Amino acid sequence: MKSSHPNSPARRLVLQAGVAGLATLSAGCASTLSAAKPRVVVVGAGWGGIGAARALAESGKVAVTLLEPNDSFMSCPLSVLYIAGHQPASDFQRSYKTLDDLGVQRVRERATAIDRSARVVETPTRKLSYDFLVLSPGVDYMEEALPGYAEGRAQLPVGFRAFEQSAVKQQVDAFLAQGGNLVIAAPKPPYRCPPAPYERAFLIAEQMKQRGTKGKIIFVDANPAPMPPPIAKPILHAMKSLYAQQIEYMPGTEMTRIDAGRKVLTTSKGDIGYTAANIVLPMRAPALIRQAGLGERWANVKLPTFQSEADERVYVVGDAQGTALPKSGHVAFGAGQQVAGDILATVAGKAVRPAAGDVIGLPTGICWAKVTKDDAIMINVSATVEVGQPPKMKFEVDPQYNAASGKGAREWGESMWRAMLG
Repeated sequence: MKSSHPNSPARRLVLQAGVAGLATLSAGCASTLSAAKPRVVVVGAGWGGIGAARALAESGKVAVTLLEPNDSFMSCPLSVLYIAGHQPASDFQRSYKTLDDLGVQRVRERATAIDRSARVVETPTRKLSYDFLVLSPGVDYMEEALPGYAEGRAQLPVGFRAFEQSAVKQQVDAFLAQGGNLVIAAPKPPYRCPPAPYERAFLIAEQMKQRGTKGKIIFVDANPAPMPPPIAKPILHAMKSLYAQQIEYMPGTEMTRIDAGRKVLTTSKGDIGYTAANIVLPMRAPALIRQAGLGERWANVKLPTFQSEADERVYVVGDAQGTALPKSGHVAFGAGQQVAGDILATVAGKAVRPAAGDVIGLPTGICWAKVTKDDAIMINVSATVEVGQPPKMKFEVDPQYNAASGKGAREWGESMWRAMLG
């Protein structure tokens, strides 16, 4: 793995964000921009929203309002170490003080609606006007995809959104203490962080071995092999070489119903009784994306700018955007920084649209599949796009788990959290 930060200023691309810079803005908006700092509303203070808000605020060229209902940040990447009992939750949490000190107006509310014609974001108590809007709202779970889930929701935490990990940890702790069958289920992509269900299974299985927990993990995978495909071989190697006695792997198995009262998961290969369950549901962008007319399951965006196909003043980054780029924190942070560059270039009248046929670099993605407390598999994704075409991705994956990548994962996390909120 290269030591240089893949989203360093030297590598950031300042791309087009508007048809022809400020000349294309309406007279009303042009007068707003000339009279005061342009207003940028950022929705969501996860990896993507922080990437955009911090870069915009550091410029001093725009007024930034950040909508985020949580009062602090919690990293989903690496939080498996908390779920498995190796580290406290506080290790993965950070204050938003850095953003506050940079002058970001932080509003602890959720965006409930967007009026694109009026350029207004609504919350339960206010209406916020914007000149540019950056959406990084994360994901929602498609509960209707698994009949019976909604009725048993309280017993079936997914834990793929910030601060939900504690409910999953409670289930894991109970399972490790009493034993039985723990069902972990992975859906078909796209969903947030595809390696995450496998690493959860691994670190829980490691604890089973260390504590002598009687029972097994039944891994129900809707896919024919671990996702994404470039990591299948090292994931399966880790499963067989380390946890053959703890994990029963069921590839190509669809979930069809769950009965939380009886603790039975019905699948395409029969019923599975369980003691505890971590069902990773199919995912989609939050309802805000559909309400605003920006897409259905995911937001439709144009690459390389991440502008909405429906509205060039609206950008969507992070896991809610609907391209083939990995739904990972690292990609989200880089996309947020890139979008900030677009907006600032537009404000300065220097935005440039790449020509048809140009090949442009996209935010890189580094993630880590933890296999034990100390070992991991490094996954490095580089991406480019030819304007008007789908992105092309190249994967660099460790052939098998190793301690160097385990150490690298923690160093990467600390480095990224400093870049975000340090």
